[in-house]
Amino acid sequence: MGVFALTLRLFHAEVRKLLLIIGLAVSFIILFQCFSFSYGKIFVPSPTSKISVVKLVINATTLNDSNMAELFINVVANDTNGSDPEEEARYKHNTLEANTGSDSSSEVNRYLDGSFSKFKDQNSHERKSKPRITQVAAKGLQSSNLSSGTSSSFLGANLSSPRNAETSIGTQHTNFKPLQIESAISVSQMNSLLLQSIDSSRSLRPRRSSARDRELLSARLEIGNARVSRKVPVLHASVYQNISKFERSYEMMEQILKVYIYKGVKPIFHQPKMRGIYASEGWFMKLMEGNKKFVVKDPRRAHLFYLPFSSNMLRSALNGQDFQHVKDLQKYLKDYVELIAGKYSFWNRTGGADHFLVACHDWAINLTKNIRSCIRALCNSNAAKGFEIGKDTTLPVTYIRSMEAPLENLGGKPPSERNILAFFAGGMHGYLRPILLQYWQNKESDMKIFGPMPRDVEGKRKYREHMKSSKYCICAKGYEVHTPRVVESIYYECVPVIISDNYVPPFFEVLNWEAFAILVQEKDIPSLRNILLSIPEEKYLEMHARVKLVQRHFLWHKRPVKYDLFHMILHSVWYNRVFHIKTRQKVFILKVE
Repeated sequence: MGVFALTLRLFHAEVRKLLLIIGLAVSFIILFQCFSFSYGKIFVPSPTSKISVVKLVINATTLNDSNMAELFINVVANDTNGSDPEEEARYKHNTLEANTGSDSSSEVNRYLDGSFSKFKDQNSHERKSKPRITQVAAKGLQSSNLSSGTSSSFLGANLSSPRNAETSIGTQHTNFKPLQIESAISVSQMNSLLLQSIDSSRSLRPRRSSARDRELLSARLEIGNARVSRKVPVLHASVYQNISKFERSYEMMEQILKVYIYKGVKPIFHQPKMRGIYASEGWFMKLMEGNKKFVVKDPRRAHLFYLPFSSNMLRSALNGQDFQHVKDLQKYLKDYVELIAGKYSFWNRTGGADHFLVACHDWAINLTKNIRSCIRALCNSNAAKGFEIGKDTTLPVTYIRSMEAPLENLGGKPPSERNILAFFAGGMHGYLRPILLQYWQNKESDMKIFGPMPRDVEGKRKYREHMKSSKYCICAKGYEVHTPRVVESIYYECVPVIISDNYVPPFFEVLNWEAFAILVQEKDIPSLRNILLSIPEEKYLEMHARVKLVQRHFLWHKRPVKYDLFHMILHSVWYNRVFHIKTRQKVFILKVE
């Protein structure tokens, strides 16, 4: 026993020594952290905080530029691409006020302390899993010489990898090159992903096959074996991936498809907002719920099940009585799906593969990540951030200013009267647009590249006239990959030039975007004018004519008409479901004439 007791005392002594060493090491690390950042300030997110804080390291030397006239803090994340004008104006005013007549980093730091609280909970759900990039873009550098080779890149840091991108800040310089945070996915690669998605569908095989499943599988065989047809003169083969398949698929959708709409509680459900930058989800909800052709009251007759929530209304509920954190919004949707899964058998039967949602807010791609087994029609169709080509479909961004006259000012000048080579105007949202302006604002007379135009009546009129008078309209991404300028270009019959890496264009399943649009990688902005001038006039005229042909697919009508935007959104959902259907039973061909 004596030996045992002695051994035990020695063991306890060694443990105490070990704990003392660990405590000293931790204390040393803490002291080192406190004294090693003499030129900066650290914002560290607290796991228990209800405020989402971006980890930011500020180097005072990057903020000592006497030419800095305006300072914009752009959080490159899934934030508000179509921010509220009043909130945006207040933010801009506060930014300028905080930086007027000041070169010191201490004043900027004091401003950041207050301004970052305005972005509370924006994408805080990603802070542990995805890198953040915060950048400071300085305007007022128009006097700089673009030919100078002495300055560093736009962000002032190597952001080619997430590790380097996590805590970087920089200023805009003169000979920057657009940086790619992620490698861009080409159109051909997107087409390959689409085919792979069809060939290797991951949708859950139903627990039991139904008559509706057999109808969908029969439709897939019919569409796959579609023959060339000229029955629809308004459709032109040049703007489609495969006009025969599209024609047959649309025809079968009209004859077969039935949709069941779940019930929900207002205002998040059944309360569409039909004006503004997120109007697409509202118009679809309104027209879907009022449709008598496709909608059925008996869910057993349905091929598809619609979750009628508004991502815009859900986002607006943040910081209210019930939602204090982005994760609360995600949980709300997850709880809703669990509720309907408990009440009905349809979600569990396919794992949600025959359910769909339509959401246009920037955050929707993340708000719906817990229910992403369903088909998602999303405006934020970023193929590098969770958008699944072949299962999900792109919802066009339509900025609706008048509910009563959504087609007001439709059309544009003929090609012979379009004297402007390229046009862009818009707010400095995100990292890309300042780059576009730095290279091309006031550089060439035929390149009309501007910042934001006035929001008054005259400013809006000038914006329309520029689009109607331009050969090419630049559709540069904002905070996210999507922008309403893609649809606006088609609306005003201007060939869209899409500059947004990894953006999957609307109705990519059926439309051949390279036939009527120019897709330019972000890294090629310095060569933008040369790219446009290299397009032969004959090809431009063909593309302009095709823009007019495809225009019908991007128009809202108060009463839906064939091939319009409402039907095209529904068709993309139908098409993706048809080509991902799985069944346990033998398939019998169902002829639909």
